[in-house]
Amino acid sequence: MRITNFVIALLMSTLAGTAVAAKTTAEQIYSAAGEFLDTFAEEQALEGFSVMHDIGKLDARLSLATCDNPLDVSFSGDPWKTTQPSLLVSCKGGRPWRMFLPVSVTITGDAMVAARTLGRGERLTESAVKTDSVVVNSTRRGAITSEDQLIGMEMRRGVNAGTVFTPDLLLTPAAIERGDHVIISARSGNFSVNSRGKALASGGIGEQVLVENLSSSRTVRARVTAPGHVEIPM
Repeated sequence: MRITNFVIALLMSTLAGTAVAAKTTAEQIYSAAGEFLDTFAEEQALEGFSVMHDIGKLDARLSLATCDNPLDVSFSGDPWKTTQPSLLVSCKGGRPWRMFLPVSVTITGDAMVAARTLGRGERLTESAVKTDSVVVNSTRRGAITSEDQLIGMEMRRGVNAGTVFTPDLLLTPAAIERGDHVIISARSGNFSVNSRGKALASGGIGEQVLVENLSSSRTVRARVTAPGHVEIPM
């Protein structure tokens, strides 16, 4: 009977020790995650953004070795493009492990929104945009926070007033329209020869378009370098 009681007591002691170790590991994970998110919030506050965060629950069945070193914590997704980015928590000690911890992160701050209803193809001016406080990371496309990124751009599709501007809503306007008369520069190093031409297609800066050389009547492919100007290599 004494041996049986001793075995039972030893087993209970072992289980209790395991439970304490598991609890300690969980506390380490929560503490490291909390410190990481608090630091992220402080850094964004310096940039004018307010960050709220909440750490999800660990699986009750989770059993991880105690980590001898400070835990490494990083975002597993871009927190600026989702409110559910998750954290990657890892241990690089003698018994390394890694796990993903669900978190909720809400970043609130100023972003650019449509000041009124905008139509497809409309060129953006200062009166078409305004700044408003929004949940910046509520869209996977990434909210635009600078007016300079909008002025002069064209709408890819129509939007209602108050819509947050994201890159997928915008088009770079054509620097050259089909039928425009352009200057064709044939360049080689510092040497260039200019001639007059007519654009056979529309294109933005950096794009290639077909251009008719009005002197030779030849059709060439040229790169748009500025409004009214294209360049071909020699």
